[in-house]
Amino acid sequence: MASGVRPALPADRLRDRPGAWIDLGLTLPIFLLYHLAVVFLGVQNATDPVTGTLLRLSAGDREKYLVATVAIGVIFAGTFALLGRGQAFRPRKFLQIALEGVVYAVVMRVVAGVVVGKLFAGAAGASPLANENRFVGFVMSLGAGFYEELTFRVLLFGLGAKILVSFFGHQRVVLTSTGPATSNFSFRSILVILGWALTCAVVFSGIHYVGEMSDRFELVSFTFRAVLGLILTLIYVARGFAAAVWTHALYDVWVLVFR
Repeated sequence: MASGVRPALPADRLRDRPGAWIDLGLTLPIFLLYHLAVVFLGVQNATDPVTGTLLRLSAGDREKYLVATVAIGVIFAGTFALLGRGQAFRPRKFLQIALEGVVYAVVMRVVAGVVVGKLFAGAAGASPLANENRFVGFVMSLGAGFYEELTFRVLLFGLGAKILVSFFGHQRVVLTSTGPATSNFSFRSILVILGWALTCAVVFSGIHYVGEMSDRFELVSFTFRAVLGLILTLIYVARGFAAAVWTHALYDVWVLVFR
């Protein structure tokens, strides 16, 4: 038998971090559920650029909006099917990522509560959405999970870390690929990443006090959300975009629906 290099099999173990296309595929249910339901509400997530655009293109017609949303979902799924075929993906990944999200959400709540309790000997204040009905809370939780993670973890932290480490640390950082992340960061690069993670967490927390649906600023709730932001960043770096989205969405469902 001729000897040769054995081709690498697609990784499909529980501990394997999904690649970019798998991440997108795993977030599709949350994306679609949010957009199919949010049109029936009088509010939308502040970081959501899609709903308003689709409504304008649909001239305010909900039926056209729903058709456009389903079309986007089909294109999304089709693109993944064509371009993501070489990556490890199984239907059970949806169950895995949902279970991971539940576990991470519970851990996140406990850790943030302990930190805030140690600092302030108190609990974080409730979101203004806590006064809305459970359907509104559920839909807005999905929107927050998808769009806030896309905005604050992928774009703000991920892209920002790449630029800052390249500029200040003269190293290349990989946060979203299937390959191994750079492990030999210089001390300067580590400080840059940690500092940027903290900055992004503060920005993430602060955005909740801006806009029509904003909370009344309290240092306790601000700190609580900043800790949540740091944990979500850790989840994003360690487990990927989909894990952060599901964790964020399920955490918000826990807080706003099962309150």
